Amino acid sequence: MRLKILLVYPNLRGMNMLPPAIGLLSAVLKRSGFTVRLFDTTYYEKLMDEHSDADSDQMKVEKLMARPFKMPQEISLKKSNVYQDFKEEVQSFNPDLIAMSATEDMFLLGIRLLKSLGSNRPLTILGGVFATFGPKIALGFPEIDIVCKGEGEDALNTLCHRLEKGEGYEDIPNLWVKRRDGSIKVNPTKMIDMDANPLIDMSIFEEARFYRPMGGRVWRMFPVETHRGCPYQCAFCNSPSQQKLYQEEEGKSYLRRKTFENMKRELLFYKNEMKAEYLYFWADTFFSWKEGEFEQFAEMYEDIKLPFWCQTRVETVTYDRFKRLKDIGCARISFGLEHGNEKFRKEIVRRPYSNDILTKNLTIINDIGIPFSVNNIMGFPHETYELAFDTIEVNRSIPASDRNAYAFTPFTGTPLREVCNQLGYLKENEIVHSIFVNGSLLDMPQFPRDKINGLLKTFNMYVNFPKSRWPDIKKAEQETPEGRKIFSELKEEFMQRFWKQTNSFEDANTAQPMSA
Repeated sequence: MRLKILLVYPNLRGMNMLPPAIGLLSAVLKRSGFTVRLFDTTYYEKLMDEHSDADSDQMKVEKLMARPFKMPQEISLKKSNVYQDFKEEVQSFNPDLIAMSATEDMFLLGIRLLKSLGSNRPLTILGGVFATFGPKIALGFPEIDIVCKGEGEDALNTLCHRLEKGEGYEDIPNLWVKRRDGSIKVNPTKMIDMDANPLIDMSIFEEARFYRPMGGRVWRMFPVETHRGCPYQCAFCNSPSQQKLYQEEEGKSYLRRKTFENMKRELLFYKNEMKAEYLYFWADTFFSWKEGEFEQFAEMYEDIKLPFWCQTRVETVTYDRFKRLKDIGCARISFGLEHGNEKFRKEIVRRPYSNDILTKNLTIINDIGIPFSVNNIMGFPHETYELAFDTIEVNRSIPASDRNAYAFTPFTGTPLREVCNQLGYLKENEIVHSIFVNGSLLDMPQFPRDKINGLLKTFNMYVNFPKSRWPDIKKAEQETPEGRKIFSELKEEFMQRFWKQTNSFEDANTAQPMSA
């Protein structure tokens, strides 16, 4: 019998879109003839831990960052005990290997799943961004035997072949292997050939995973990969560390794209086989094209005729380019604003563009007629309550369809994580938890946690209501009986004034995919 692998994806309800990496790994393993299953916690009603019944989609609605939506019939919540179900899945499938992919804020949920297996746990490998930038931290947990640092397609496939043959696997590139004596065998990190990958295996996912809310409507939506990597150096992101990692270990840039032939193959698969209603491009920055490449992409996409969403930076905007983008089907764009103060944005966030460029280029997008949203972050190290209002003020001047604001998260491997460590805001090797459950992770003397969370909750109220209403909004920041009452009243007024309920395609596209 061929080797059996159980893929595990710990996740909160609505937290992340369908994970393309999971489907890709499954496709690679099945191509080699292995047997694969997936255990995904996304649609459990309760996770029986500190996450409780957290639902990130509904939390976004509560904070006015996403429009209310009705769950389709294809999505039903599981009311059973997630840990009992996991144990039963492992007992019935009897995998030779558990391969868990987890973001840092979901890692501890994954550890609790593994702990529930007791001492009879199969060999376990961890992959993902957290595994790449915190391999020693992850291997410090007895439940993790191997970590994949970097891309996993080749490493996981080679590991499974070795296990099936009973051969050693300590020398496989990208793997850090924990030996019986506790020492760690470290191997070099290498990039894979994107164009050697098969199409994503969609059969491994539940039908519910193909649906995502956007603009008050739920769409059958699928991810398309164009690029890996990002050319920019944002301090809150792991892309700078990713670029550095591969430059040092392979002497190559991590940023690269698929061939247009493979892109088209993937697009036609989603359109014809998966009956997609909508697509989203999951590149960090969609306009990471080299000279002439976007024009090639646009010509190729003309035949697809499906609406799509992408994200990019304000510096990439030109009228001709984005008019072409709209003509081929772009129904929605997201831009990262992050912070409204130019000096702070340049020196702390490492996004050196001016507010004049921001306003000018987003006006171009508005004139072209593509609905767009802007992403903001609050609670950066060195930020203050007063400085955060620069972000609110800039958002008031932008003709965006929607805006969101999230708490800064000091993920392992990001430049600002080191800043937080130096300032003493985090414990050594502290693992971040979900900001959707507890809000800001930082409690800074100049910007306390309750102040950050209060602004996040009322952000869109400050942006949309006239300043004459700001005294009431300030009261709504407070987690007191009076504050919660005022917030509820303002929220109801906001929804009536600024969110027209409609089922039309055009209006439904005035909000981004809610996990993007």
